[in-house]
Amino acid sequence: MKAQKQIATALRPLGFLVLLMFSLTRIHSQVKEGENMIFWHIKAVRPEAQLLDVKAIDDDGTQYDVKAIQDSHDISLLSVKALVRGQTIPIKMIAKDQEEYYPIKAIDYEGKILDVKAIDDNGALLDVKGVSRMGNTIEVRAIDRDGELLDVISISPENGINHIKGLKMFSEEVEAVIRGHKIFAHVKSLSHY
Repeated sequence: MKAQKQIATALRPLGFLVLLMFSLTRIHSQVKEGENMIFWHIKAVRPEAQLLDVKAIDDDGTQYDVKAIQDSHDISLLSVKALVRGQTIPIKMIAKDQEEYYPIKAIDYEGKILDVKAIDDNGALLDVKGVSRMGNTIEVRAIDRDGELLDVISISPENGINHIKGLKMFSEEVEAVIRGHKIFAHVKSLSHY
């Protein structure tokens, strides 16, 4: 018993040292990740290959960039976020009530909803929605004035194109509740399949 106490007393500083080194390594890796992030542009695509910006828009009409964020060499699955006042906020597919399609919204840290819209060359705002489901993936499309469904993609500033999709992790209708909002699926940038 006395030997156990002596060992525990001797190991306490070593445990503190290991914890300190782990913390410093973690802080260093977070800084390194932040420095190496690549922001992919999110665009809706008309059939004639015209690219439309996709933005998050608050109640005042202020527009914010929507980006897919790459923080490693792997580009197969990227998070899609809105860049709002110096913060990256999640973009999610919201559980629908009576709507035909699933709404796609940005949710800020106070629980406020921002619309996600494509903007055509005349400045008209086009809805961006989850339109059809196949297994755990939901097709994301911008819907023009004529009801035409436009692809939504992410474009790397270096090289590459991914598709924007809704991704379900669970079989339940509601995946999670974020700041009071029921989430149907997570919006991600997925490599071509």
